[in-house]
Amino acid sequence: MATSNPKLSIISIFFIILSFLTLQAESVVKEGCVEETSSCNDKARALTLKIIAIVSILVTSMIGVSAPLFTRSIPALHPDRSLFVIVKAFAAGIILATGFMHVLPDSFDMLSSSCLPENPWHKFPFTGFLAMLSAIVTLMVDSLATSVYSKKSTVGVNPESNTHGAESDEEMAVGHFHGHGNGHGHHYEAKLAGGAKQLLRYRVVAMVLELGIIVHSVVIGLSLGASSNTCTIKGLVAALCFHQMFEGMGLGGCILQAEYKPFKKAVMAFFFSVTTPFGIALGIALSKMYKENSPSALITVGLLNASSAGLLIYMALVDLLAADFMGPKLQGSIKLQVKSYMAVLLGAGGMSLMAKWA
Repeated sequence: MATSNPKLSIISIFFIILSFLTLQAESVVKEGCVEETSSCNDKARALTLKIIAIVSILVTSMIGVSAPLFTRSIPALHPDRSLFVIVKAFAAGIILATGFMHVLPDSFDMLSSSCLPENPWHKFPFTGFLAMLSAIVTLMVDSLATSVYSKKSTVGVNPESNTHGAESDEEMAVGHFHGHGNGHGHHYEAKLAGGAKQLLRYRVVAMVLELGIIVHSVVIGLSLGASSNTCTIKGLVAALCFHQMFEGMGLGGCILQAEYKPFKKAVMAFFFSVTTPFGIALGIALSKMYKENSPSALITVGLLNASSAGLLIYMALVDLLAADFMGPKLQGSIKLQVKSYMAVLLGAGGMSLMAKWA
C-alpha cells in the first residue's frame, strides 16, 4: 500500500508540469523554420485521423498491457516457466530499441535543429548529457526506493494478490520452527526473506519503468496530436499501435511479477493505456499555439525525450535484461539463454525497423 500513493502523485505532478511546458511552445519561430505547406496538410482530415488514432492506440495499449496479467490461467505462460522468460526478453528488447532507436534520435534531431540558437544548443551535446544524467538519477531512484521500502517493511513484502496465503505460510514457518528445530526454521525464514526482497525489486522496477514509459508516451502523443500532415499521421498511427502493444507487454510482465492487488494492476494498466491518447488530445487542444519548429517546443520535447531515453535504456539493460540473464534460471541453462538472446534480438530488431515510420 505504501508504494501506490507516491507513484500516483508523481504521475499527476508530471502531467501538470507537462501542460505548463507545452503552453510555452507558442514562441516566435525563426525565419526559415516555419512548417512547409504541402498537399498532405489538411486539418479537417487530420483531425479525423487523430480521433481514429486515439481509439485504436487506446485499444491496442490495453490489449498489450493486459495480456500478461491474464497469463496465470495459461500454465505455459506462468512467470516460473521458461516461455515467460523468453517473452519477457522479447519485450525488454523492444523497450531497449525504443530508447536507442526512437526516443534518443528524436532528441538529437530536436536539440541540434537549425531553428535553435547556435549558443548553447549547437556547442554542447545536451541530449547525450541529459540521457546520461537520467540514467544516473534512475539508478539513484531505483536504489533508494528499494532501501526505503526495505527498511519500512519489518517482516518483508508479501504478495498483495495472496495476502492470506502469505500469512498461512508464516504460521507454517513458525510451526515448522518449533516442531523440527532451529535449523529448518532458519532455512525457511531465509528463503521467505529472499523471496520478499525479490518481490520488492519487481515492484520498484514496475513503478520506475512505467514512469519512464509514461513520459515517452505523452511526448509522442503530443507530437502526433499537434501535426496536420495526414501523410505522416497515417504511417505513425499504425506504427504506434504496434509500438504501444509490445511495449505494454513488457510493462505488463513487470506488473505481473510485482504481484499487486487487482486494483493496483488495473490502475497501472489504465495509466499506461491512456497516456498516448492523452498526449494526442493535448496536442489537438494546443495545435493552434503549438508549433513543432518553435524553439520552446524543440527544447521542451527534446529534453523530455533525452530524459526518457536514459531511463528506458537503463531499465531495459539493468533491471530487465541483466537481472534475468545473470539470474539463476538463465545461468542454469545455456539453451534457455540462447533462446532468450534470440528473443531480445528479435524484439530490438523489430522495433528498430519501425523507426523507419515512427
